[in-house]
Amino acid sequence: MKKSEAKPAEPGRGSPDYRTGSSAPQDGERSLERALGAKIRAIRRERDLSVSDLSGASKISAGMLSKIENGQISPSLSTLQSIAGALNVPLSLLFAASEQRRDCSFVRAKQGVAIERRGSKAGHHYQLLGHVIGGDVVVEPYLISLQEGATTYTAFQHAGMEFIYMLTGEVIYRHGDNSYRLRPGDSMLFDSGALHGPETLVKLPMTYLSIIVYPRS
Repeated sequence: MKKSEAKPAEPGRGSPDYRTGSSAPQDGERSLERALGAKIRAIRRERDLSVSDLSGASKISAGMLSKIENGQISPSLSTLQSIAGALNVPLSLLFAASEQRRDCSFVRAKQGVAIERRGSKAGHHYQLLGHVIGGDVVVEPYLISLQEGATTYTAFQHAGMEFIYMLTGEVIYRHGDNSYRLRPGDSMLFDSGALHGPETLVKLPMTYLSIIVYPRS
């Protein structure tokens, strides 16, 4: 008598519900509302209109518009028609936003774009490893390398948060009033509004991954 072979479960039919380890909320909820809101916000900003300006033109309260742009409510067709009319765009343009492609950036090894930044004159070399053009948040991933002859620079300061992951070499990295010794495998996550940067170059050459995140203006 042959034993029956177990068959893999089909997706959606009792298969395990695998989820990312991140605590980020699931993307499936209110996806249409968020797409509509993001499109309305983008068009409003393109026309250099404030929420108050659009509120007055569409006869919709600023509070309601804010909720719509943040994807918190499902606006009626008449409300969307009023918004589209105030923005001088066809209503269909707003709904097309729900079918827009999601950003994805792919960069092959050693093909990051060389970028000039404040630390470049100190011998800090930057390679931008990817970019996205949409959304309310800007993410800039850099591979930063320092060779022999590079100098220290602790005056970096910019909006947002920064994550550093040490790959090679060794450095004492300053953030605000504190200094941290970073070796391969060490990482830092910090508010980049404070002055920061390599304070002592202990071992060169040195490379580390820097990911900067800040709101899109």
